[in-house]
Amino acid sequence: MRKILILAAATIGLSGVAQAADITGAGATFPFPIYAKWAEAYKKETNIGLNYQSIGSGGGIRQIKAKTVAFGATDAPLKGEDLTKDGLIQFPTVMGGIVPAVNIAGVAPGQLKLTGEIIAQIYLGDIKKWNDPKIVALNSGVTLPDANINPVYRSDGSGTTFQFTDYLSRVSADWKSKIGNNTAVQWPVGIGGKGNEGVSASVKQVANAIGYVEYAYAKQNKLAHALVQNAEGQFPAPDDKSFQAAAANADWNAAPGFGISLNNQKGANAWPITSATFLLVHAKPEKPEETLAALKFVDWTYKNGDQMALELDYVPLPTNVKDQVRNAWKGITDGAGKPVF
Repeated sequence: MRKILILAAATIGLSGVAQAADITGAGATFPFPIYAKWAEAYKKETNIGLNYQSIGSGGGIRQIKAKTVAFGATDAPLKGEDLTKDGLIQFPTVMGGIVPAVNIAGVAPGQLKLTGEIIAQIYLGDIKKWNDPKIVALNSGVTLPDANINPVYRSDGSGTTFQFTDYLSRVSADWKSKIGNNTAVQWPVGIGGKGNEGVSASVKQVANAIGYVEYAYAKQNKLAHALVQNAEGQFPAPDDKSFQAAAANADWNAAPGFGISLNNQKGANAWPITSATFLLVHAKPEKPEETLAALKFVDWTYKNGDQMALELDYVPLPTNVKDQVRNAWKGITDGAGKPVF
């Protein structure tokens, strides 16, 4: 676990000395822990390493468009028209959940309860103290301090921000009209941290902080997290079962490039801030052998990586979705029009 946290601060250098066969990728920090774990196992089996820069979804999109990596990684799925314009193929790799991580003295993981509306009001600056009556009313028996809340947000272009603000826009009319949903927004209050790593570190260091991070980061950093009321009025624990429940009725064909939202789904056990994370490759790559190497890695994770994902509280894709993704890969062709994979 500590190894992953150390790796998260920089590029995954799993091959020691970079070799020509190594796969290059960049982007989302949300899936970094599982990509690191998969890459380590893949390296042992194939002797092919993964050089992945955990720089945020915005950086991943920029790098794949610039053709400096074999794949870009994003938690904010591109729209169909953008995929077409830039000649990209998009597909999901794994699913996970975003949690509000908190640093409140005496409050244990899962002890604090919040609603989406309360979280929105905190980040709007309308709720300023932990003992605000709205928070106290939800948390009978929990001692909350008369202390200012310190919100932490992502300072970089972030798919985690995209998913978090998508959720807030679905549960708060005020948030939707005043701030909206994007990979970067104008935060009314708070301090910024770069990557899930930076937000986790800030929450851990700043008393009375709250920040939104992928669940694996909260767990690995031993951060307390709040429970969030879902669309059915329940407060499920964030884990692979509640993330899977959010995706249970998902229609993956509802958007081009599988770019659907799993936020605020119905279901008593559904975690309300759940999302897939995606890879981007060129439909007609200039270096098809590099794209093929990336696709072989993903195919290997689909076949061998489910248990590793569950151990880090990510959720593997359903088998039928994996098959749909492999079918989509047929649209990736070399200069002669031959499918790369």
